[in-house]
Amino acid sequence: MQASRTSQAFAKLANAASHAAGRAVTFAFAAATVVVWAVTGPLFDFSDTWQLVINTGTTIVTFLMVFLIQNSQNRDSAAIQVKLDEIIRKSDVRNSFVGIEHLTEDELEELRTKCEQRAKEARESDAPRKAVRDVNTRAMQAAEKISA
Repeated sequence: MQASRTSQAFAKLANAASHAAGRAVTFAFAAATVVVWAVTGPLFDFSDTWQLVINTGTTIVTFLMVFLIQNSQNRDSAAIQVKLDEIIRKSDVRNSFVGIEHLTEDELEELRTKCEQRAKEARESDAPRKAVRDVNTRAMQAAEKISA
């Protein structure tokens, strides 16, 4: 499963760009750029060209960053999904959950609702046992106070 050189190069670029975009220094650079642009407004009489510079620059950066960040998110999501699938496969949990990321939104919502219902039922059925544990804990604490 060898990725092409182009794909590997793009993955490296996308990863580096998404990490760089999230750093404080990158934000400071972007903010400084806007401040410099705003300060130069009077020098250019707030002309259409002056406005076009910032509009064009931000549009180009935004356009490119959307694809770079989406690529990084897609790879991160796929890696997490593979890890979760392996944990599910190797554990005692329901292996039927492996691959559910391929379901439609409606199917996922139905599955989520069913899981929440099962969890609620499990909590409710565990309530009597929890009450017994609480009573046992209080009894042990009381016994320790008496013997101390």
